[in-house]
Amino acid sequence: MIRFLIRVVIYVVTVVLGLLVTSWVLPDFQLSVAGFVTAVVVFSLAQGILTPFIISVARKYAPAVLGGIGLVSTLVALFIASMVTDGIQITGVTTWILGSLLVWIITALGGWLLPLIFLKKKLSSNEK
Repeated sequence: MIRFLIRVVIYVVTVVLGLLVTSWVLPDFQLSVAGFVTAVVVFSLAQGILTPFIISVARKYAPAVLGGIGLVSTLVALFIASMVTDGIQITGVTTWILGSLLVWIITALGGWLLPLIFLKKKLSSNEK
């Protein structure tokens, strides 16, 4: 249960980092302070729900795109978060593409690197 909670926290942190960095890099990817928390929650839930669904659809109808599922689910989750909340405003096709790519890369790297850091700390504290 603790591992699950750590993974949830890590995922939310990576989403926050992904959205913040993307908003700093792309001028047409705007975040509002008031709606940011709601946008993070909506994006996280949408991606968590959509990814397994998109994987099953792709596996059945388009197995060649299975490698890009994370990118597709990020794009769809950004779309949902931008429609449901005022926390994210994305303007322009290029910004949609680059924004999805940046958020996907940051969340993927964070999801890969942060558990290594936390597990390393946990393992070293267990050895003492």
